[in-house]
Amino acid sequence: MTKKTRAFLKWAGGKYSLIEQIHSRLPEGKKLVEPFVGAGSVFLNSNYDSYLLNDVNPDLIRLYKYVKSRPKTLVTDARTLFNQKNNDKVMYYGLRQEFNTTTDLYYRALLFIYLNRHGYNGLCRYNLKGGFNVPFGDYNKPYFPENEIYAFSEKAKKAKFVCEDYKKTFSRARAGSVIYCDPPYAPLSQTAKFTSYSVGGFDPNEQAKLALLAEHTAFNRKIPVLISNHDTELTRKLYHEAKHSFVKVSRNISQNGATRKKVGEIFAYYCPDKVIVKSR
Repeated sequence: MTKKTRAFLKWAGGKYSLIEQIHSRLPEGKKLVEPFVGAGSVFLNSNYDSYLLNDVNPDLIRLYKYVKSRPKTLVTDARTLFNQKNNDKVMYYGLRQEFNTTTDLYYRALLFIYLNRHGYNGLCRYNLKGGFNVPFGDYNKPYFPENEIYAFSEKAKKAKFVCEDYKKTFSRARAGSVIYCDPPYAPLSQTAKFTSYSVGGFDPNEQAKLALLAEHTAFNRKIPVLISNHDTELTRKLYHEAKHSFVKVSRNISQNGATRKKVGEIFAYYCPDKVIVKSR
């Protein structure tokens, strides 16, 4: 691979550190379809003719559309929020409240960048009423990702952004497409809680539906699907029809950002050429 490109957003569970492993497992194709694009590290570090990029978070997709269509204006306007005055707990919570109440969608997109870089640990989290509720991160000097925004905007010329249910995005894939799925992580234990970056969550039932949809898409529609997730007893069972491979990843697994532990990551590849033997 050439030099890796970083996403302009901080993102819990982002795939920047796994780009090489993912890249080596993605098959060739004309279009990469990502039903869970997140910060876009896989998109930024792959080389397909075109991209269909979805996320259920409307704030994220709206921001990406602005980055694609008006990067210079967005950079100029967003930079004004990155100053020492705004790197303050009281100011942060005031701007977070503005984000939650404004009807100006462009201003909300600018605030999304600010909150992402000033909030705790790159989290993107909403309460049940849809209010962004990530606490102040208290960083010395939050980084303004100007170069990364421009790099994203340039690559986005080849991309279409949509905000819809992931099942709809699967249905858009056609022959020549490759689907990569990075869904919200399955819990590492039975007692672990799901934390969602959008209202509604992604529970074990949705994990199971995704696995079944990947099977149908690969084996019936002949479109390859690669899924990455936590390596757990649940995901191994759900992905039983796929080809498995595994890596260990350093990841924050608690609210203590300084605590990092190696956890297992599973790659489940659904190959269209797999022969399915049906029981009689």
